[in-house]
Amino acid sequence: MACNFFLHLLCLFSFFFFSTFRGLTLRVAEARVVPAMYIFGDSLVDVGNNNYLLFSFAKANFPHNGIDFPTKTPTGRFCNGKNAADLLAEKMGLPTIPPYLSIASKSNNITRFLNGVNFASGAAKIFKDTNQQYPQSISFGEQVDYYLAVQKELVQKLGASRAQTHLSKSLFIIVIGSNDIYTYFDSSINNRTSPQQYVNSMAAALKQQVKRLYDYGGRKFVIVGVALVGCTPSSRNEQTNKECNADVNQMAAKYNGVLVSMLKNLKSELKGINYSYFDGYSVMHNFIQKPAAYGFVEVKAACCGLGKLNADAPCLPFATYCSNRSDHLFWDRTHPTEAAHRIFVDHILYGPLQYTFPINVQKLVAV
Repeated sequence: MACNFFLHLLCLFSFFFFSTFRGLTLRVAEARVVPAMYIFGDSLVDVGNNNYLLFSFAKANFPHNGIDFPTKTPTGRFCNGKNAADLLAEKMGLPTIPPYLSIASKSNNITRFLNGVNFASGAAKIFKDTNQQYPQSISFGEQVDYYLAVQKELVQKLGASRAQTHLSKSLFIIVIGSNDIYTYFDSSINNRTSPQQYVNSMAAALKQQVKRLYDYGGRKFVIVGVALVGCTPSSRNEQTNKECNADVNQMAAKYNGVLVSMLKNLKSELKGINYSYFDGYSVMHNFIQKPAAYGFVEVKAACCGLGKLNADAPCLPFATYCSNRSDHLFWDRTHPTEAAHRIFVDHILYGPLQYTFPINVQKLVAV
């Protein structure tokens, strides 16, 4: 009788254990919202590609970068912790998306690309760098070239139909344009090209690359507009009154307007394409106008750096850094803190429509 009693208990335990485990497994599986993320852009979403560019000075693989990253070490992210690419991957139920150059040379293993790939590169522009002998970054077009190699391998391993299904449900994130705006003011381009002509050519070049991504499987795009880049500590530091650079901000706003129009036209041109545009310009304006509402105390000076506004020098190992990182909008001269990235990502995911249109990413993944 005792044996039967204990046997009964064992059966009950097994039933509840495996039922619970099965439920847990299902919940974990359901947590993955999209099959993968393919990320393109600049230092705002670079997770270490520039570490592999031998002659590039646009790197963040040294302290104090990464001080709040889980490993407490610099990884190549231009941030004190995680950036928007990391945080969006978490929200999508995906593991950290690796930098392309860290896995490109590894053994021919399909799993390296199945969760997605990050092609972003610090200092990258929509337009190709003029210095090709010692490139500082991977331009947007070159990032798309890398993606085409990934897509080709996915087709070889999964077959054309499965690969297309995988890619059509994945997110294609594009965060680029700020460095093109800066270049306009820092070079002789502005002597021969009007601001309107320049932003028109930026949008046209971006459109060309988006169409290439579409031709090779992309269907769901998250496009981030250029933020209020005239209000970075670096831009402010160049002004005698330490206020925002109005010319730079005006140029960014002008480009965003052209970009939105281009995306609307693209939607009518390409069958099955869907997108979510994020108005980072307006959200960053809110941060600066009403910092306390978002948990910020300091929105002008960088947390890490030297000199006025901590913007006379980048966040180098000999620079000083603040202890209250979550109170700061900016980590260094030009990049947001992890705290700011988190708020940006919440807006990207959930809206409202005022900042993410025609739909937010939560709705985009459900399309």
